[in-house]
Amino acid sequence: MARIKHSKKEIEAALVYAESLGWTIEVGGSHAWGRMYCPFNDNECRCGEFCIASIWSTPKSPANHAKQIKRVVNNCISRPASEAEE
Repeated sequence: MARIKHSKKEIEAALVYAESLGWTIEVGGSHAWGRMYCPFNDNECRCGEFCIASIWSTPKSPANHAKQIKRVVNNCISRPASEAEE
């Protein structure tokens, strides 16, 4: 079953990008639109701190929140170098 789309187009584009690299998006939860989970979930990857990220439903700046989501995905040290964004 496909997940529901985020209402902010910038954030939805960032979520599609994350999903294309294997990240899992779960909609719902407390105080957030959803969460995204790293496909590697490596404890040595920055102490697991960034293996889970919250996705806000109505951030003050959707563009900045989308950049933050992409930054989390791109900075995953467990991600193979062949997938690195240029």
